[in-house]
Amino acid sequence: MTQEISLLIVDDHPVFRGGLIDVMDLDPNIKVVGEAADGEVAIEMAYEVKPQVILMDINLPTINGLQVTRKIKSQLPDVKVIMITGYDDAEQVFHALRAGASAYCPKDITPEALIAVVYSVFNEKYYVDEKTMSYEELMNWVEQKIGRFAGPLVSDSEDLFVPLSPREMEILEHVTRGLSNKEIAYKLGISHQTVKNHMTAILRKLRVDDRTQAAVYALRHGWVRLEGARA
Repeated sequence: MTQEISLLIVDDHPVFRGGLIDVMDLDPNIKVVGEAADGEVAIEMAYEVKPQVILMDINLPTINGLQVTRKIKSQLPDVKVIMITGYDDAEQVFHALRAGASAYCPKDITPEALIAVVYSVFNEKYYVDEKTMSYEELMNWVEQKIGRFAGPLVSDSEDLFVPLSPREMEILEHVTRGLSNKEIAYKLGISHQTVKNHMTAILRKLRVDDRTQAAVYALRHGWVRLEGARA
């Protein structure tokens, strides 16, 4: 008898989240044990129900899917995370892998393919670029696609391409909305110098030269979004 796979679904769009649940219900060996619409709830629910696999949107309210994945994996290292996203580029895949994801799928993936990915990651495989891979194959893919960025994926270095901290993400979101450092400091109740320190760290981590480039980078990768915008 095939082992039942417990699954948590995390996406802030009710219709898309409902569609994922319907897709997973097609397979008798996959059981949806919970759903969440934002990052904080996802973390709490993961600790509570301890799913074996999580379908995770990257672009979430409160805290993005990369940070959610990192937090969950720190407490539940055996859980497998499948990133579902509308953003598709090699750097974003790298961020997802660094955060602890086992798979990176576009939102237009077919139901059959997504179910297959769930089984793949459950069985210790990886899925990126529409291919199922072993860990060794994944490392080769990363080396070919990303080259010089490959090293930190398998090292203890925390300084290169690390998803931003919750506070840095909060500051960057205000930057995308046009707030100055002084306005951000007032809004968050912290000093102007603290905001400047965080901005320096953000620019270093994203390898950009100024706050405008940082905002564009974050928006392009789906880390934050403008108010009223939907992914």
